Amino acid sequence: MALLLKIVGGVVLLVIVAVGLAIAIVPRFLDRIYYIGPDSDHFDGARFFNPDGDDTAAPPAGGSRGGFLWRQLSGSDGRPSWPDAVPVAAGKPAERIDGDRMVATWIGHATVLIQTQGLNILTDPVYADRAGPFGFGPRRVAAPGIALADLPRIDLVLVSHNHYDHLDKDTLKRLWERDRPLIVTSFGNDSVIAQTGAQATALDWGQSAQVRPGISVAVTRNHHWGSRWFTDRNRALWSSFVIRLPSGGNVFFAGDTGFGDGNWPAEAAALGPVRLALIPIGAFRFAPGQMSSGSHIGPAEAALVHQRLGATRSIPIHWGTFRLSYEGYDTPPRMLAEAMKVTGGTGFTPVAIGAATDVAPAGAVGATPPMDRADMMRRMDTPAVKALR
Repeated sequence: MALLLKIVGGVVLLVIVAVGLAIAIVPRFLDRIYYIGPDSDHFDGARFFNPDGDDTAAPPAGGSRGGFLWRQLSGSDGRPSWPDAVPVAAGKPAERIDGDRMVATWIGHATVLIQTQGLNILTDPVYADRAGPFGFGPRRVAAPGIALADLPRIDLVLVSHNHYDHLDKDTLKRLWERDRPLIVTSFGNDSVIAQTGAQATALDWGQSAQVRPGISVAVTRNHHWGSRWFTDRNRALWSSFVIRLPSGGNVFFAGDTGFGDGNWPAEAAALGPVRLALIPIGAFRFAPGQMSSGSHIGPAEAALVHQRLGATRSIPIHWGTFRLSYEGYDTPPRMLAEAMKVTGGTGFTPVAIGAATDVAPAGAVGATPPMDRADMMRRMDTPAVKALR
């Protein structure tokens, strides 16, 4: 008996020592230095930050981060049910679309194929079945709208930041080995992408890369954060993009973003008329009635982004693929319709996953009275909106 107690005591001691070492060592091990460079108005020499105020650090529903993660993993927050799977009619795109014609196909979440000027452009390509590390994380409920094998040769890939639902290393590796596309991202994410063997051009906000004569990609500000392992929080920068085209108007990809000061859409619009904008509308609700979080705009704010961009056509993304938050499966597009009634604007409506959408050239956008966020939220306080879970 005494021997057994000694053995048990030794095992307990070893477990205590192992846990203590893990607490001391693992966080540092999981931290990474993705970028080294001079300080700026959004980089303090170690980590990036939102210059318009950081409201992305606290859990979006309040309380502890551990409690938030448990509720997310367990679904124990009273959230509305989602379908296990939704039907998708996968498309097979053309090899190329030449000239000013533009065709956009939503593949799912923030992944969109844009074809114009003989270029095939892919945003935040994610083909993983789960959005998380080691096979964990939310499971895809909508199959990709274009099978990876059916994608045409990709010329340009935009990667907005390093979260798992936006930077999928396996997909990037496969695209790189097949097509060797130009990959454009913001500072630090190139280090993560390099782990796949792929090479990326990493830029700061306000910088641009030439794709070919007359076509370039500008990296622009948005309002978010980055991390692969929690302890490496904000070691890499997040961004939106403007693809500047020679005619027909530009393409804006918002990436993943909160509203922040709400001025960043105008900064992107200053680079030229926006023909097509890809704007997130989902993963905004983490408590009943919540309309947005610091990290994610909801449909109401997305309608304001569309208005401030002066976009001729916007496609809502970042909804209906991975369940990342509290709102019901079809709440984002239904709420967006209500928000567009409030602004009186047009051109911001959902598309089906896998459906090729022709995008008209940028044109005169009907003038609507500029609206601030407080007024939008006040006017969205209606029975119809409150009924949306």
